[in-house]
Amino acid sequence: MTRLSNIYLFFYNSVQAFGWAIALFRISVDFFSTKSVNGAYASAGQLICLLQTVAFIEVIHGALGIVPSGFIFPLMQWGGRAHFVLAIVRRIYEVQELPAVFITFVAWCCIEIIRYPFYALSCLGNCPSFLTYLRYTAFIVVYPIGVVGEMWIMYQSLPVIMEKNLYADYFAAIPFSYYTFVKAVLICYPFLWLQMYLYLFKQRRSKLYPRCDKEKKRK
Repeated sequence: MTRLSNIYLFFYNSVQAFGWAIALFRISVDFFSTKSVNGAYASAGQLICLLQTVAFIEVIHGALGIVPSGFIFPLMQWGGRAHFVLAIVRRIYEVQELPAVFITFVAWCCIEIIRYPFYALSCLGNCPSFLTYLRYTAFIVVYPIGVVGEMWIMYQSLPVIMEKNLYADYFAAIPFSYYTFVKAVLICYPFLWLQMYLYLFKQRRSKLYPRCDKEKKRK
């Protein structure tokens, strides 16, 4: 069973890595050919929507114990990204060409073309040390950039959400609107993000400096 799960995880992570590499390639080609950051969604938006939707499988992996990460943090990350790209960027055309979409998509791609190859090669027990270092270091800079981009787009989408009364049918039975929901998300986002950010630092310490971590526990 362990061998089968490793083969499956290698295949899944390899496909995701390939998908995110294609997304970054498309965004880069569009940027260098047009000298503009406005075409990120047009060039790779649908592919990123698909990749992010499929990534819900990772929550299931954690819930079933196929991977040791658990499901809480994967669910938080997936939920935040899925809401951003599927409910806001994909639906609200007015924000699709904003620079923040380009910034966010590039940040996501940079993280994922490191993260997924790391997971894939780890399944084979043959992950290079430089890739391990990148996996637990690149997020320090890239992760905040992506979160700022997400919050920026959500903030800029608020007038459109109010004007169109977006998702009114879905929120009809609830005592608040989608507009209010997005404002609440914006308020909570920094605090939820900080929890995940600190969690990643904890992972970094345990993966890159296991001896120091063990010595601290002994003390």
